[in-house]
Amino acid sequence: MNLPLHGSNPNYLYHALNLTMPKNVIDFSVNVNPFGPPKSIKEKWEEWFSVIGDYPDPEGRELLRLIAESEGLPVSNILLGNGGAELITLIGRMLTNKHIGIIQPAFSEYEKVTKASGCQICHINLSAPDWKLDLNELSEVIINVDAIFLCHPNNPTGTIQSSEDIRHLLAICEANNCYLIIDEAFYDFYTDYVQLSHEIQNSDYLLIIRSLTKMYAIAGLRLGYVLANERVIKQLRAYQPEWSVNALALEAGKECINELSFVQKTQRFIQAERERVQTVLKETGYILSDSQVNFYLLKDPSLGNQRPLLKFLLKNGIVPRHTENFPGLAGEWLRFAVRLEKENNRLVEALSQWKQKD
Repeated sequence: MNLPLHGSNPNYLYHALNLTMPKNVIDFSVNVNPFGPPKSIKEKWEEWFSVIGDYPDPEGRELLRLIAESEGLPVSNILLGNGGAELITLIGRMLTNKHIGIIQPAFSEYEKVTKASGCQICHINLSAPDWKLDLNELSEVIINVDAIFLCHPNNPTGTIQSSEDIRHLLAICEANNCYLIIDEAFYDFYTDYVQLSHEIQNSDYLLIIRSLTKMYAIAGLRLGYVLANERVIKQLRAYQPEWSVNALALEAGKECINELSFVQKTQRFIQAERERVQTVLKETGYILSDSQVNFYLLKDPSLGNQRPLLKFLLKNGIVPRHTENFPGLAGEWLRFAVRLEKENNRLVEALSQWKQKD
């Protein structure tokens, strides 16, 4: 049985499991900001309508300038893309026929796009419950690969590596002419995240992928960017279709970059609500990952594969993200987004009912 490879669109999951989808469901498989997009986007949406009548700026110069200012980097170190998925695909093309290491568990697109580019792939599996980097093991792998993918903060665990370990990993990669590709799609959900973007101009091998679709809940618009040295940016741009980022996404992106209070409000809420929910669920008898962002892993320790719990929740209108296509997890966990308080209470209620059922 093939389950969907990503969250969202819960009808696909119900169909794959041959279950009837309830009329009302709460989708915990989507890990975007539970507040939705900033109000300013809705307020300006009608004003932006005129831009759909012409081609967008193929370089997105205004948005590039705003990102460059916020990152303290030249625009030549930044490439806009049609969401993180397109940027990962461009990187995959740049790495055609290379040897790739993927630190697992991780977003499945890294393997999908590098396989399509003829790459030889090896997995470096991190171990529960903390999923910490083993730098000795990585040092042995890096000698034999051309690039390493690291999802940080990690999707699906939500865990954070120490800044010292990340810097050490970069140093090992630099010494071995190996690209370190860090996917930071969820970095802005963590208040104490230590950024490496200031290393971009001094590094020949560091690439950082950022997404605006998660924090700002604009997944349908598709918008992200990659930070890298100018040589790498030129390589990636050569593979990119013209007008890759649509005009509405460019307008929304410019608005998002200035929404600092929205980000801070989200960070405070996510931290408090995640800790509240996780405390209750641990007391109920579940094991959870030590997430620092807007989603977490959970499992019932009485089960191996969590498929029975997954089906129970789906029948009750709760949609988790399965982990059956994450190497190293193999369905032994479920991933849940941190949603609004009322929705999280419904999840806690359903998970309590499952335990009482036992």
